[in-house]
Amino acid sequence: MPRMFHHIGLTTDTPQPGESWVEKTRVWVTDPDDHPQKIEWLRYEADSPVDPDFQARPHIAYTTDSLEEAMAGKPIVLEPMEVGDPPFGRAVFVEEDGAIVEYIERYEGRRWFDED
Repeated sequence: MPRMFHHIGLTTDTPQPGESWVEKTRVWVTDPDDHPQKIEWLRYEADSPVDPDFQARPHIAYTTDSLEEAMAGKPIVLEPMEVGDPPFGRAVFVEEDGAIVEYIERYEGRRWFDED
């Protein structure tokens, strides 16, 4: 299954410039393309349904052409979901070798939280 590195996700309590809102997980996220080390900052609201242990852990993210292939046979940490409004793709979080890994399947012609 081909995959390409996309970003590292780290949690913060401090608001960041350029945050976008993800309603389903109640988290503010930044665009990793705006960071020189490809870091996505995540700032969870107190009422986020995401497990606090997950919130505290970093993750590594890859883009893939097939979310189904990427997650096959792996423990699912966060179920597949569309991301963005309108959605720019689907994402799933799995566990691999003790680490949280996010796979993103992008929709053609869409950019990270692009509202056009």
